[in-house]
Amino acid sequence: MTSHPQALPAERKALVLFSGGQDSTVCLAWALSRYAQVETLGFDYGQRHRVELDCRLNVRRELAAQFPAWAPRLGDDHLLDLALLGQISDTALTSERAIEVAASGLPNTFVPGRNLLFLTFAAALAYRRGASVLVGGMCETDYSGYPDCRDNTLKALQVALSLGLDAPMTLETPLMFLTKAQTWSLADALGGPALNALVVEHTHTCYLGDRSRRQAWGYGCGECPACELRAQGHAAWLAGTAP
Repeated sequence: MTSHPQALPAERKALVLFSGGQDSTVCLAWALSRYAQVETLGFDYGQRHRVELDCRLNVRRELAAQFPAWAPRLGDDHLLDLALLGQISDTALTSERAIEVAASGLPNTFVPGRNLLFLTFAAALAYRRGASVLVGGMCETDYSGYPDCRDNTLKALQVALSLGLDAPMTLETPLMFLTKAQTWSLADALGGPALNALVVEHTHTCYLGDRSRRQAWGYGCGECPACELRAQGHAAWLAGTAP
């Protein structure tokens, strides 16, 4: 299976924030279809669903095997230990507690500062690795209201990172204004049924880290907000309601 050919922007190198979930996998495919070199970066921050760290490597392996046109562009993988973030967080993503809406109006799955820290560390690594593009799966269409997923936050951070490094750093968020159904459609456009089958079988998005149950849209508990969002998007995409 080969990807649809796309022009590569001037041999630029990209670093994809890659968790092993659906969104970051689609972002990785998106980057591989556009950039001459692509590396991946994951974070171990004591997340409750750390099974995703194992899925990351499986997804990379399957992408390289099933999409040979992308394989030469897929470079090194990096995993950073950010255990301190888990230590200072009191959230349902970093401890065994029920998922609910907090007094702030945000779900208690919100890890304060997570994306800000992720992107700052990513920019430092990209600078050292000669990459000028950061790619993340942040989205403000189908999301839980996390303020560090909003377009304005990330535009401001792009400016700060570029100034702080004294080097232009482009922050790409290809899913920013897509619904989850449109994310399934984007995967289909990038790699056809094979890519969506890979997403279903090998990625992990469930907040509870449950890989004991396989649904039509992938593995997960089927009840947490991440699973519900993924299931609804998959159903809408199959029904043909995604543009």
